[in-house]
Amino acid sequence: MTSKFRAWVLVVLVAAICGSAVWGVAWYRSRLLTPAALLKRIPSSDAIVIYLDFDALRHSGVLPLLDNAKVTEEPEYQDFVRKIDFNYKQDLDSVMLAFAPTGKYLLARGQFDWKSLRTYVESENGQCYNSLCRMQGSTPDRRISFFPLQSNLLALAVSQDESAALRLQNPSPGTNSEIPNAPVWIAFPGAALKSVDSLPDGTRPFAHAIESADSAVLSFVPEAQRLAVKLTVACHSPQDASDLAAQLSATTTLLRQMIAREHHTPNPADLSGVLTAGAFRNQGSRVYGYWPMERVFLENLFGNGQK
Repeated sequence: MTSKFRAWVLVVLVAAICGSAVWGVAWYRSRLLTPAALLKRIPSSDAIVIYLDFDALRHSGVLPLLDNAKVTEEPEYQDFVRKIDFNYKQDLDSVMLAFAPTGKYLLARGQFDWKSLRTYVESENGQCYNSLCRMQGSTPDRRISFFPLQSNLLALAVSQDESAALRLQNPSPGTNSEIPNAPVWIAFPGAALKSVDSLPDGTRPFAHAIESADSAVLSFVPEAQRLAVKLTVACHSPQDASDLAAQLSATTTLLRQMIAREHHTPNPADLSGVLTAGAFRNQGSRVYGYWPMERVFLENLFGNGQK
């Protein structure tokens, strides 16, 4: 083998190695991260975490209910989407959002115009360095930072830390948390329910019952023409779980009796029909709850029930 031939072999080998490395990086950056993998990047300790699969909601027929919702979008939002040519109803696939003690964190999958986003930041006197963009929020302690975690995955944070979005760059060590098989779910510590004044009437007794639990997850699952609301509560012990299931069942029974004393019947179009249909059971240190939510209730909730 001549030295010239060996040199060409070396060049080919180096090119192959470099090409494989570039392909590996491209594959790593483009692979679909599951909700469980996204959760490992979100600061979830003592946080309320919300997940919405907009793509699944579109296919289930639930998302179109928002099209005619009697909700006026804020002028700031309208100005924002106009400048970056983005509309969540058509461009957003999924969102995971955490309300944590250190700030708000978001991982959004969808179709983003990154050039328009950078232009918007600069128009608001913000700055972009490499892939990280930073700008001032509505108050001095609200610093917005974001970057493309993948070509279709936005990592964003609102915090006193102007670079807080970088916390979403790498997953935390440890095993994957249990994720509901649902297009919409909310995970929260029980203590988050201690201040429940803003909750609708009728839901507060249920919230008070859960506030001493370790954690809880509410998931919303499409069932034919309605949604099923499922509750999973992690309690301190099997006895606590048994007591909680009994308390939730007793609260539901009491609500039915109160409605009957007023000579009314539960209405599936409002909360009375949803809450009185609840069923609960305990298994080990967990409590499971179930409420059917009819489509007419969703239509009224989103303002589509009245023409």
